[in-house]
Amino acid sequence: MPIIKSASAPRFDLEGLTVHGLAAPSRGSSETCVWRLALAPQTKGTPHSVDREEIFVVLAGRATATIAGEPHELAPGDALIVPANETFALANPHAERFEAIAVLPVGGLAAMPAGAPFAPPWTA
Repeated sequence: MPIIKSASAPRFDLEGLTVHGLAAPSRGSSETCVWRLALAPQTKGTPHSVDREEIFVVLAGRATATIAGEPHELAPGDALIVPANETFALANPHAERFEAIAVLPVGGLAAMPAGAPFAPPWTA
């Protein structure tokens, strides 16, 4: 059974977003990708979609998830289920850092509005 140590998990940095890749095919999983994400305070959401259901479990902080134009407030312990092919954005308009675990089936693709589908690097 592969164990991915947090200290050795690959890190990906985008504007206001840090992702630590945990489970993915390159790290031994065959069916499910899992990553830990952090949104810096005052980070705006980036509208996008995924072609599979994606789940977020909030660990710390608060955030606003906008799904199909409707905002939803998230707090520690909450779980967000984003339906496949639904446009959504995750924003942190608050003063504290937001952290969550995200889960997506292996092979899931993301897409920006009017963009071509792509595999996020933390899911490889």
